Amino acid sequence: MFRNIKNPAIKLVCEYLVIAVASSLYAVGISLFIDPNNLAPGGVTGIAIIINHFLNMPTGVLVLVLNIPIVILGIWKFGLKFFISTIVATVMGSVFIDVAARFPVATNDLFLSALIGGILMGVSIGLIFKVGASTGGTDIIARLLKLRFPHIETGKLFIFIDIMIVVASAIVFRDVELAAYAGICVFVGGKALDFVLYGGEGARLIFVISEKEEEIAERFMIELDSGVTYVNGIGAYTSSDKKIVMCAMTKQMLPKAQDIVRQVDDNAFMIITSANEIVGEGYKSPYEEIV
Repeated sequence: MFRNIKNPAIKLVCEYLVIAVASSLYAVGISLFIDPNNLAPGGVTGIAIIINHFLNMPTGVLVLVLNIPIVILGIWKFGLKFFISTIVATVMGSVFIDVAARFPVATNDLFLSALIGGILMGVSIGLIFKVGASTGGTDIIARLLKLRFPHIETGKLFIFIDIMIVVASAIVFRDVELAAYAGICVFVGGKALDFVLYGGEGARLIFVISEKEEEIAERFMIELDSGVTYVNGIGAYTSSDKKIVMCAMTKQMLPKAQDIVRQVDDNAFMIITSANEIVGEGYKSPYEEIV
């Protein structure tokens, strides 16, 4: 998002405007739909809603307090430059949640609350992710767990964390029905998030030209659990032999792949193209009927 804007100051302003709008949507989803109906849809916000059952504190304040040690730990492990926009998004979201809580509750219907609240959460988080920030919380926790358990897919770590929080809400509120609707909220939010980030179904083919091609290829195989192929090339300017990393992946994997390339080599050259589908091991069966 905003990659075509050359002026860094204008680009930064646009990104923070998106964060502000997304944080507002997030706050509306939490304060007018999810929190008043005791739905705990995973993440730090879900934990805050559960704790709020005992402390009766403003949810936004709890979200901010819970995020502080997590963000500090993330800065220690990954560096400050990756978390400046995340800190801004976290603070904005927490403040807006408490501001939105002053307005009347939109509905007490659990299904509508889970549906609309989940959509608003998913869309807002997707917009924040698209400008290179995050909402902190379980996003950072999942990255930290990935360092400890590199063989486990990141998506599975998110699912595991959210399931634990939803189960905890069922125990605390002593209501399985509430937990079920919280699960619906998580599912709907995930679908909305995917739609904002990746659009419809499809696949991506990525080519990476870098002096650190082996490290990039290794991380693709370990962290994305994806096959990688080296394509031999010759630089026209230098006439030197190069190994080009070629990797086919789903749209959902693309942001993580881009993060890996940026972390390993800021000067890497990436070509990303669309693929109608991926056929083969780990993806669609080559014998599957094409409709």
